[in-house]
Amino acid sequence: MVFSNTDIVIGVLALAVIILAVIIFYQEHRLQKILRGKGAKDLEDSFKLIENGYLDMKKFRDDMTGYLKSVEYRLKKSVQGISTVRFNAWKGIGEGGNQSFASALLSENGDGVVLSSLNSRDRLSIFAKPVKAGKSTYELTDEEKNALKEALTKIRERQEKLT
Repeated sequence: MVFSNTDIVIGVLALAVIILAVIIFYQEHRLQKILRGKGAKDLEDSFKLIENGYLDMKKFRDDMTGYLKSVEYRLKKSVQGISTVRFNAWKGIGEGGNQSFASALLSENGDGVVLSSLNSRDRLSIFAKPVKAGKSTYELTDEEKNALKEALTKIRERQEKLT
């Protein structure tokens, strides 16, 4: 049997129509599965529920952003650099041992206090010197300077780890 060019073209077109019909049937079946038992109003309600959920999530995100900014602000003011240097304040006269100390307690901005204690056999003296931006308006002893320097170094190291 000999086929003419017209017969071949008609056969190819018929096959293409059959394939397209199967594809359309398959897509129609999928669409019916999605919409099964649902009317257009129900589908619209579903979209509204999704939109409300999105708006709630957006409000929650905005609230959390504000809260985290507040926490970040308060955290910067908290003590983040701590250092203690122990020393013998009475080396020359043989009293005290390493019972004296100088401690620096600083915020992220270098604000805080240097506390120092001078211990002897019969007396204890405690001093507090304010620190602003890593410096004190009061004269610091060498031990207090060392404690302040170590606390500032710890703050810098912590900041470098976070970046």
